[in-house]
Amino acid sequence: AATAPGKKKITARLKRTLPVRGPQAPTLSELMRWYCLNTNTHGCRRIVVSRGRLRRLLWILLTLSAVGLILWQCAELLMNYYSASVSVTVQFQKLPFPAVTICNINPYKYSAMKEYLSELDKETKKALETFYGFSEGKSKVRRSVDDWNSTGSDFFQQIPLLKVEDFFRTATDLHSGQKRKIEGSVFHKDSSIVNSGDSNDIIGFQLCDANNSSECALYTFSSGVNAIQEWYKLHYMNIMAQIPLETKEKLSYSADDLLLTCFFDGLSCDKRHFTRFHHPLHGNCYTFNSGENGTILSTSTGGSEYGLQVVLYIDEADYNPFLVTSTGAKIMVHDQNEYPFIEDIGTEIETAAATSIGMHFTRSRKLSKPYSDCTETGADIPVENLYNKSYSLQICLHSCFQKAMVDSCGCAQYAQPLPAGAEYCNYKKNPNWMYCYYRLHEKFVKEQLGCQQICKDACSFKEWALTTSIAQWPSTVSEDWMLRVLSWDKGQKLNKKLNKTDLANLMVFYKDLNERFISENPANTLVILLSNFGGQLGLWMSCSVVCVIEIVEVFFIDSLSIVLRRQWQKAKKWWRGRQQGDSGKGPQGSDPERQGHDNPVCIDEDLPTFTTALRLPLPQDSPLPRTPPPNYSTLRLETAFTEQLPDTLELGQH
Repeated sequence: AATAPGKKKITARLKRTLPVRGPQAPTLSELMRWYCLNTNTHGCRRIVVSRGRLRRLLWILLTLSAVGLILWQCAELLMNYYSASVSVTVQFQKLPFPAVTICNINPYKYSAMKEYLSELDKETKKALETFYGFSEGKSKVRRSVDDWNSTGSDFFQQIPLLKVEDFFRTATDLHSGQKRKIEGSVFHKDSSIVNSGDSNDIIGFQLCDANNSSECALYTFSSGVNAIQEWYKLHYMNIMAQIPLETKEKLSYSADDLLLTCFFDGLSCDKRHFTRFHHPLHGNCYTFNSGENGTILSTSTGGSEYGLQVVLYIDEADYNPFLVTSTGAKIMVHDQNEYPFIEDIGTEIETAAATSIGMHFTRSRKLSKPYSDCTETGADIPVENLYNKSYSLQICLHSCFQKAMVDSCGCAQYAQPLPAGAEYCNYKKNPNWMYCYYRLHEKFVKEQLGCQQICKDACSFKEWALTTSIAQWPSTVSEDWMLRVLSWDKGQKLNKKLNKTDLANLMVFYKDLNERFISENPANTLVILLSNFGGQLGLWMSCSVVCVIEIVEVFFIDSLSIVLRRQWQKAKKWWRGRQQGDSGKGPQGSDPERQGHDNPVCIDEDLPTFTTALRLPLPQDSPLPRTPPPNYSTLRLETAFTEQLPDTLELGQH
């Protein structure tokens, strides 16, 4: 048996002599060769063992193509992992009835508003007379207005209606008749004006910065109707912003004024089933089945007879002729927790007609991040909800604009709720608000305020798809008795005979009780993704998860270790040379560079085998060993066996 010191010497000599393969290889090329010979991916092995350059080149191309296909397919799988599939579920059940908000198109009774709008109406009539030669005869005047008060018309003189002339270089002031030079930017509110060759037909108004009179903007319209209405609404909002809310509620329509008859699910209902809320642009609106008392009505049968049926009193004679140009009501079907943006998506109801609105109910649910950029509750949106209702994209956009309005203009826009500590804009306190508002609204439309980037869609929402049909109502044969009965029922409050153009019949109902639920589900799960990865690796490289781990170990860990080890050896060699130079001693001899097999980590206490011992190199000065020639004399039996054994002698005698 070999002694312990002898065993260590033999092991050390083997380490210095035998080439080292695998993770402890001295160079990257040896490591790659070792990997290709021992890996389970057949393409890499064929690159090393193939004979001939052409065959080896083909295997290199095939292997690289397979790797490229794997990377491409895996990238596709990763992108598809964040996709969603849509599923639709339809079920028949008893459905909750939605909230139905009803508003008169005319927000306030004109007869009650005349003391607040007298100056504005007088200025508007004067503009109509100047522009179009329109003069309202006494026979057409349904109501009188207060005499013109010149002390309150200062702001109308500052922002008058203008008639554009001389190709947008000059304009005529319709209030004073004087001409003024147009300065600043020109904004066309009608796209048809671009092709208009005659600028004398263009009407608009000019807004200037109160702090800098040279900063002005001219807003023009190709239609005089649009220009007058826009100019009228601008001053109208300024006037309404100064009237207290309690006063405005009294100036608008009460539930008794608006509602004549009511039926729901075949049973009679009244104003107690409606909840009033004040809309800035539509006055008093009334919501049926608002759920404020904690009870939400439902219906168990579809059809017009089991929905909501109301007859509305419109009172066309008391409409503001300059504010609204259509007659009827606006309704909106929505969830109890949803704010009714009736000015944006409301449905208009005609007078002297029966309007039937059939509904289909749909609930939708979208996946949030990373599948889509929607929000669950809006808590992650940095915009304050001013409406005290559940989050929606419209609520976020309106709240964002209102906040920008307060920050930029110092006051709030009248059509939206007030933020905490803010006031509505008006001429007296904020003389610059109109110019600021139009400039800010222009940025909002062009998506320069950032509101469209901040606000996101809600992940879950309810939707009622509406189908509208209209029929003449009341019919000619039933008109007489029906109007008499309705006048008798409401005679003590109306004090006049009803006209069919003052009435509107509305029916809102479910066409069927099928609830449609649209949901998004992940198209791929983690298990499916890993299975697809394994399929791609096995198809193109005959590789498994163990192969992937092997690739990570060899190409990242071991390769990095070799590179760092080589750099460390170079650094040590440089440091030793520097120390010898400082001490004045020359190099005592060049130490051979330590290779991978000199790494102290390579410790193998096993004794060498016969095969490995034969691979040891011979000393440099010793001749190669030669096999001695055979001694043929040893093949002779007589010389090899001189004495014969006794037992063989006996056999020979026989």
